[in-house]
Amino acid sequence: MDVAFCSINLKTLKLSFAGAKNPVYIIRDKELHEIKGDKQPIGSYAAQEPFTNKEYQLEKGDMIYIFSDGFADQFGGPKGKKLKYKPFKEMLINNSDKSLEEQEKQLDDLFENWRGELEQLDDVCVIGVRI
Repeated sequence: MDVAFCSINLKTLKLSFAGAKNPVYIIRDKELHEIKGDKQPIGSYAAQEPFTNKEYQLEKGDMIYIFSDGFADQFGGPKGKKLKYKPFKEMLINNSDKSLEEQEKQLDDLFENWRGELEQLDDVCVIGVRI
């Protein structure tokens, strides 16, 4: 299982992050900061190591995103290929200053337009938090 886990100290605005293959994205002033997770899943894994806890100093107005791989892995478009992370990142950056409701609508529109008539293959979860 792949996962991203965050906690935020609301007094100090310090983000603590640990990830099993998945990163966390932080967007500040239309610039994306990516904190990568460890390159191992949760569960049985041959070379299992302790997960790394990483910290990041947040600022008021930052947007934080954690997500499953279902969005980027969805097949669709004119050639039936995976969406991948580049358009996902661009969508987040371009809409990060909008309301969370508008961001949700933009992400849903991108996903559904990409997917078209193809079946949704995986869970899709995107969690966004504005500081």
